[in-house]
Amino acid sequence: MYKIKEQLAEELTNIRDSGAYKEEKVISGSQGVEIEVEGKRLLNFCANNYLGLAGSQMLVDVAKEGLDKYGFGMASVRFICGTSTVHKELELEVSKFFGMQDTILYGSCFDANTGLFEIILTDEDAILSDELNHASIIDGVRLCKAERFRFKHSDMEDLENQLKLASNRRRKLIVTDGVFSMDGETAKLKEICDLAETYGALVVVDESHDAGVSGQTGRGAAEVCGVLERIDLITGTFGKAFGGANGGFTTGKKEIIELLRQRSRTTLFSNSLAPSIAYAALWVFQNFEEKILPLRGALTENTKYFREKLTEVGFELGGDGMHPITPVMLYDEHKASGMATKLYEQGIYVRGFTYPVVPKGKARIRVQLSAAHTREHLDTAITSFRAIMD
Repeated sequence: MYKIKEQLAEELTNIRDSGAYKEEKVISGSQGVEIEVEGKRLLNFCANNYLGLAGSQMLVDVAKEGLDKYGFGMASVRFICGTSTVHKELELEVSKFFGMQDTILYGSCFDANTGLFEIILTDEDAILSDELNHASIIDGVRLCKAERFRFKHSDMEDLENQLKLASNRRRKLIVTDGVFSMDGETAKLKEICDLAETYGALVVVDESHDAGVSGQTGRGAAEVCGVLERIDLITGTFGKAFGGANGGFTTGKKEIIELLRQRSRTTLFSNSLAPSIAYAALWVFQNFEEKILPLRGALTENTKYFREKLTEVGFELGGDGMHPITPVMLYDEHKASGMATKLYEQGIYVRGFTYPVVPKGKARIRVQLSAAHTREHLDTAITSFRAIMD
């Protein structure tokens, strides 16, 4: 046992020495664009709180209504006695929102992705995954027995070559992030759907970072690319634009969703989503057009302004410029961690992203903008970035 402890301690030392050690910062109080961490007041630029709902009193009040109506928890998995009317109502609203036939809820989108592929694919099938897909997709792919094909990031020529290699498989499924979480870059969904139709493949899109954020009506990358009706399955979360708590979903063709209800292990063997969270998410979907969608105007303006000003300062930014994920590319692990520390000292809360969260040599600070950020917040952050660059 002592040898094992020594080995683990050495491994941790190596992580620290490489600049990739991840230290948790503890927030006192609620999430928001202004937070308190270790007694220090900070401007928060690294939450997925795109529409500012996570700390809003509006959603707190709605969740309290849910607590009063449904209690604290279901204390059960869905098929035993863990299904509430609020779960079924939320599934109906998610289906309507994306124009799909049916929806199943999960505790998180990680659970949705890891509970999907092994259910609908066997060793007779093939799964084709973008090399920069989210870790939950990667783990879901690992769990299934289908032959695995990993295509180069957003490389449609390579995807077509992989589809040709998989041509003798019974089922073929292409899976991609809608917006890649480390880069703020939209997938080439039109081209992917074209290839899927040519080669008879299903298309699955994880819309976690873009549903509620991207598209004219907030339907995500599939709407941006004009292919919403051509997507077979969408996975997503209530933990970002749709409230910021937790919970996930898979929405799509009725037969697939029904099969997931029967066999998906991450719902069959895991407690159902807390009713108060489901109730708040339901309220967001029911009031999306009237009360939530207008928030995106501020988010779009904040994204445009911040990127323009930071580019003027001289930083290299990743992403396609349309999404509030704004990667400040630094490439060096120590530089990314060190710059995040300096910004923290100046009252700007961001995190350095290093291996294995991003590939080696691709270290960055990922800035995430919110509709709740004011122009003063943005200017303060830009001034701090300028100061540490000098």
